[in-house]
Amino acid sequence: MNKRTFIKFSGLGLATIALPSMAQRKAGSTSSAGSQLTDITGSTTPISATERQQRIKRAQQLMRNHGIAAVVLEPGAAMDYFSGIQWWRSERLTALVIPQEGEVGVVTPFFEEPSVRETLAVGRDVRVWQEHENPFVQLKGILKDRGITKGKLAFESTVRYFVLNGLMSVLPDMQHVSADPVTLGCRMFKSAHELQLMHKANEITLKAYEHVYSQLQEGMSQQDVKLLMSNAQQALGGHDIWGLTLFNEASAYPHGTKQQQNIREGSVVLMDCGCAVHGYQSDISRTFVFGEASKKQKMVWEQVKKGQQIAFETAQLGTAAGKVDDAVRSYYAKLGYGPEYSLPGLSHRTGHGIGMEGHESVNFVHGETTPLQPGMCLSNEPGIYIPGEFGVRLEDCIYMGENGANWFTEPPVSLENPIGKLAPLSV
Repeated sequence: MNKRTFIKFSGLGLATIALPSMAQRKAGSTSSAGSQLTDITGSTTPISATERQQRIKRAQQLMRNHGIAAVVLEPGAAMDYFSGIQWWRSERLTALVIPQEGEVGVVTPFFEEPSVRETLAVGRDVRVWQEHENPFVQLKGILKDRGITKGKLAFESTVRYFVLNGLMSVLPDMQHVSADPVTLGCRMFKSAHELQLMHKANEITLKAYEHVYSQLQEGMSQQDVKLLMSNAQQALGGHDIWGLTLFNEASAYPHGTKQQQNIREGSVVLMDCGCAVHGYQSDISRTFVFGEASKKQKMVWEQVKKGQQIAFETAQLGTAAGKVDDAVRSYYAKLGYGPEYSLPGLSHRTGHGIGMEGHESVNFVHGETTPLQPGMCLSNEPGIYIPGEFGVRLEDCIYMGENGANWFTEPPVSLENPIGKLAPLSV
C-alpha cells in the first residue's frame, strides 16, 4: 500500500470524517473563489498506442540483454504502462505476458473480458478462463504459442506469490527471475511526453495550493482544508486526487495522526498533496504558518529550505542517488539534528522516485548506489520534525535532464511567500 492509498483510507489527517465542515458552512466565500478555477489540462494528450508499442520494443530489447524469455505482469502501473489496461487485483487472475519476441498476450476471466478490452491499447490476444478452470494453463498456452517452454520467466516484485507459484507449477522447465531490469529499465526513464504530463499535474497542485492558502481561516479543521485542496485540484483538471493536512503538533508526524487539530494564531499548517494527469503524478508539500510565525518556526522553515537546495545541488548526473540523502543529513547534523533518522530531525528518506506511481524507484536514501541519469524523476522533501511542537516539510519534484537536475516546481522563497512557482519544462 503506497502513501496515497494509506492516507486515503486510513483516516490519518482526518481524511475520512464526513461531518459538515467549516469550509462548507462558510457563507459562500470559498465556494465562489473555487468556482473561478477552471480545467487547465486541455492541451495534454494521453499516452498513445504507438508509444506503448515502443515501450514494449524497449522491454523486449532489455529482455534479450538479460536472457529473459518473457515477463509476467499483474494489474497495476506496469501493466498500464505497457498495455493501457487499467484494472485491479483480486483473487481472479488477470495478467499480461510480454514475450521476448512477438505480440503481448492477456489472460483474464471470461466475464471480465469486455471490461479489460475497454482500456487495452496494444495486442489482440486475449484469452479467457471460466470460474472452474486453471488460469495458469491459459498463460502457459500464450507462452507455448510463442515458442517459450524453457528459460527465464520474469516477475515484477509486486506480483503475488500465488501467481508466481501457480504459473511455475505448470512450467517445470522454466526458472523465475526478477523483472526489475526490464520494468525499471523502461519506467525509470521518462519520455518528453511523460514529463509534460507530470509538469501539468504539478502545475495543478501548485495552483491549488495558491488558492487554498488564500482561503485559510482561524478555526478551520484539517478536513476543511483538505476538502478545499481536493476541490481545487479537481476544478483544475486533476484526477486520482489525494492529500494530507496536518496542523500544530500533528505536523511533526510525517504521514499523519488521528489527532484532531484546528487552525489558530501561530498554527503550523503542513500539507502534502497531489493528483494525476493521464496517469502521471504530482507530489508537492508546503508548510505555512497562520498569522505571525515564531522565531523558531521561521528558523526551522529556513533550515528545511536550505536542506532542499542542498539536495538539488547534490543531484548531479552520475551521482549515486544515496549521496543526495547523505548531503542533507550532514547539513542537518551540523545544526544539531539527528543523528541519522533520530528526532528532532529528518526521520524519512530525502526523496523517492515518481511517475505513474507516487512512489517508484529510485530513492534519495542512504546506501542507494544507482547513479542519477537523464529521465529520472524524484521528489525532494527533506523535512525537519520536532515531536511535541511542529514539523516543516517542503517538497518539490525534480527531473534529470541532459545537463543535470531541473525543478518541476520551484520551491517557495520565504515563509511570507510560501507557494513557489511553476518552472519551465526543459525537454
